[in-house]
Amino acid sequence: MSENNNREQSHGGQSAPRVARSASSQPLIGKEQIKAHEGVSAASTSGVKVRDKVARRSAPRARRMSLSLTRIDAWSAAKVAFMLSIAVGIIQVVAAALLWTVLDVAGVFDQVAQIVSSTGLDAGGFDLANVLSLSTVLSAVTIFSIVEVVLITLLVVIVTLLYNVVSTLVGGVHVTLGDD
Repeated sequence: MSENNNREQSHGGQSAPRVARSASSQPLIGKEQIKAHEGVSAASTSGVKVRDKVARRSAPRARRMSLSLTRIDAWSAAKVAFMLSIAVGIIQVVAAALLWTVLDVAGVFDQVAQIVSSTGLDAGGFDLANVLSLSTVLSAVTIFSIVEVVLITLLVVIVTLLYNVVSTLVGGVHVTLGDD
């Protein structure tokens, strides 16, 4: 409160409005709008010179940052890709275990074995539950996930190196961020 009181006392009892400033000092409004703003402030002040008022208060400006992504560290990208693909692999193994458990509880494996035996294709006591046991399914999904981790990590490193080569030629990705 003491800061607001000091601000009000320094501006003749009126609190100073907060104005956004631009990093590049580019105004967000045109010259016509600035003149209209000066006219409104001149009409609102009685006995205060317009020049003094305009000198204290400038046109509202917003911050704008122009950023360029010109290089990505391949080692950092490899570490992030490796950790994310490990997480995806764990999710795949857990999802496969849950799906197998749900199918087993629902009796899908037994029903498929009954359908196969009723069609006369029963070749030596074919049992789908033994072929697709939980350990077999989890082993296959784990091997698939390990291969996936290696491939994703290598592909991310290759794409990162290609991006670095292209960005040296083109200049990278340019992004402008601003306060609105």
